[in-house]
Amino acid sequence: MPMFPLANERALLTIAGVALIVHFVFKRYEPHRLTVHALLLLATPSLLVLPLLDHLPATKAVPVALVTFWITLICSVALYRLSPWHPLARYPGPLLLRLSKLRMAWISRAGRRHIYTQGLHRRYGDIVRVGPNEVSINNPAAIQAFMGTSGLHKGPQWHARTATQSVQPLIAISDPKEHLRRRKPWNRALNVASLKDLEPFVAARAEQLVSRLAASQSQNPSSKPPTNLAKWFSWFAYDLMSDMAFGGGSEMLLNGDEGSVWSLLEVGLVNSDTFGHLPWMADYIRTFPGLGAKMKEMRSFCIQRTLERVKLGNTSRKDLFYYLNNEDGFEHPRPLPEVVADGTLAIVAGSDTTSSVLSNIFYCLLTHPEAYTRLRAEVDSYYPSGEDALNTKHHANMPYLNAVINEAMRLFPPVSDGSQRVVPIGSGGKILEDSYLPEGTITTVHMYSIHRDSRNFSPLPDSFWPERWIHAAADDKSVIGMKLVHNTAAFFPFSFGPGNCPGKGLAMQELRMVVSGIIQRVDLSLDNSFDPVAYENGLLDYFILTRPPLPVIVRQREHKQTTLQ
Repeated sequence: MPMFPLANERALLTIAGVALIVHFVFKRYEPHRLTVHALLLLATPSLLVLPLLDHLPATKAVPVALVTFWITLICSVALYRLSPWHPLARYPGPLLLRLSKLRMAWISRAGRRHIYTQGLHRRYGDIVRVGPNEVSINNPAAIQAFMGTSGLHKGPQWHARTATQSVQPLIAISDPKEHLRRRKPWNRALNVASLKDLEPFVAARAEQLVSRLAASQSQNPSSKPPTNLAKWFSWFAYDLMSDMAFGGGSEMLLNGDEGSVWSLLEVGLVNSDTFGHLPWMADYIRTFPGLGAKMKEMRSFCIQRTLERVKLGNTSRKDLFYYLNNEDGFEHPRPLPEVVADGTLAIVAGSDTTSSVLSNIFYCLLTHPEAYTRLRAEVDSYYPSGEDALNTKHHANMPYLNAVINEAMRLFPPVSDGSQRVVPIGSGGKILEDSYLPEGTITTVHMYSIHRDSRNFSPLPDSFWPERWIHAAADDKSVIGMKLVHNTAAFFPFSFGPGNCPGKGLAMQELRMVVSGIIQRVDLSLDNSFDPVAYENGLLDYFILTRPPLPVIVRQREHKQTTLQ
């Protein structure tokens, strides 16, 4: 005797068939609206209960219909994603990642995505499937092909990362024409001529940072607790960003983080990075107050800072907002939501990335005393005692200074994952050497893996060795008895192409000033409690690489001229 009457079996087949249709709708249209999700995933199976009510009581009909619908849908999705008919079936990757991005969101929550993804590439190869419809790429040929002028559009991760914003910031815009329009004020603000206007802002804060560091342990340094250099760099970067973007308003170098602003930014980044793996949650974040609460709190803070600057109106200071708010009169007045979106981007991009690189530069120098000594000799040779090392006249031409900065960014790029892209629908797909990526495939050119690949940088690809840049500039073919591999086309810490970082010139100016000023004016040494392994394990990737404490002993430098060897 059958478990269900024939009519019930037909009803169950109907429910299963509708579940397959719902899978097709999601696969074909990828709806992100909460109302559509509710209609397809809740309302539809609820209506399918009705045919069962003629033969089953409601207490049985409801669970039977829902379980049948959901099991059919889940099995259909899983079988398709794991099947040889999936468009990305040829690319290897862990089973859980091929099934869902939930696994990667969980890994990202722990801040170890850059290490995990590097491990996947070392196990599976240059193209690894890291999501149902997503691959990570460890091939420098993809930099130009996917991120260059004729490359791919920005990926969907920004849907959820910027879900709390009414207008997308520049970094999230996928349409090339709109991105070009929105980038114009950034280009005016950060071109070579404008950098000269911004230079006094950088010099003033760099001088304050160096002076405060020199005074922090100038007397009886052995009796004082070590100085957390990473925290000082965070305060410096935020104060400088406030000066350039908002006309001031922050004095962390004097007062510390009294309002817990920095912790708010860091927690907001954790939430933003986690949700970036689940772009379909964007509408949920906007709808439910508890979701992404810190993202919303950070957004409110950024809006407040931006509106305060807008109220100041046209000022005589040619700071960043002078251009972002069209106070230079170059274009038509910009809509306020666009200005707010750019202000939000300035806060995060102008603070987190620079402080991350500065911390890692000094971590590398202090754990490699020979490099510290050589850099100090170079600084002394270009800026003898009595000269101002914050003056930019020599910075761009100091080979070892720039080698140290580049090498630290190679090992610890501030945006380690790279920039997500997507193959546009209707494009016919994208070919990379002998690999084909079908339409709709999400891709990430994994910066951390490419920077540490021995095929691009060798010898010592995982070690801090600034000399590689010196040897490469001299066109040396081999060093220490080994072939020198130095592929500058595989080095892209500021991203690449039309979507690259518009603040690259400003960032390099900040890095060179601060490093030169500190090296000239103070002596630094690591505290005895410092553990290099713990430091590197504490470098957590939440889109931007966060910084663990860097405890140092600071001493006023007794200036003795050193010679460059």
